[in-house]
Amino acid sequence: MPAVLRFDVITLFPELFAPHLEVGVTRRAYAGGGLQLKLWLLRDFAEGNYRRVDDRPFGGGPGMVMMAPPLERALAAVRTARALEEGDAPPVPLIHFSPTGRVLDQALVRELAAGPGAVLLCGRYEGIDQRFIDRHVDLELSLGDFVLSGGELPALVLLDAVARLQPGVLQDAASHQQDSFEDGLLDCPHYSRPEQLPRADGGVDVVPEVLLSGHHGRIARWRRERSLELTARRRPDLITAARAAGRLSREDEKFLRTLDLDLPPAP
Repeated sequence: MPAVLRFDVITLFPELFAPHLEVGVTRRAYAGGGLQLKLWLLRDFAEGNYRRVDDRPFGGGPGMVMMAPPLERALAAVRTARALEEGDAPPVPLIHFSPTGRVLDQALVRELAAGPGAVLLCGRYEGIDQRFIDRHVDLELSLGDFVLSGGELPALVLLDAVARLQPGVLQDAASHQQDSFEDGLLDCPHYSRPEQLPRADGGVDVVPEVLLSGHHGRIARWRRERSLELTARRRPDLITAARAAGRLSREDEKFLRTLDLDLPPAP
């Protein structure tokens, strides 16, 4: 992992990023200097008295389109600044957030967290002039099948996911290794005090007995089985992927056969 992981963000709303740098566990990544964030206000690269960055779409239709010239000037400034600081290092990818992009997943987060960083492009309005995308964008990312008002929230999601993987950010260095998707499965349920939680009907909900046993082997197996069951019920596609990747043991497969679920048989 490089000594410094740097992200440059081209945005119309840099103020949206300030809380991410100042609160929560993610601030530790920036305070320690291992993760750097540079914000570039797109309007600084627009021309004219009104500093316009958008115009009407050719062919008509609703909304406005972000123009290519201000974006190209902003990107050139980012590339120049990084080249002055990083010398002959190869340029980092330009990532654009769009509903048409690849869905962001933990595998890509790990890849970005282990690299030199990226330039994040936060679009607004109806979209970005396709010519700029064709010329410069290396990767388009989406959070899912829905539309947001701009790319700032997806950029913050990516930065948060990357930041928590940096050394010293989480109090327990192994914490993220138990997260959902780290081993290809969903995470197991978790419990804390009190051991008995009263219900409105007078009953109580209790912590599973195995978690109070102190038997580390039984606890580990219980957590594994709950992870397998939750994944099989909610994301059976992940079970198929885990099998293909050789991540399921014979014991895992034996447990899955005990579930009353219509899962594809193991090969």
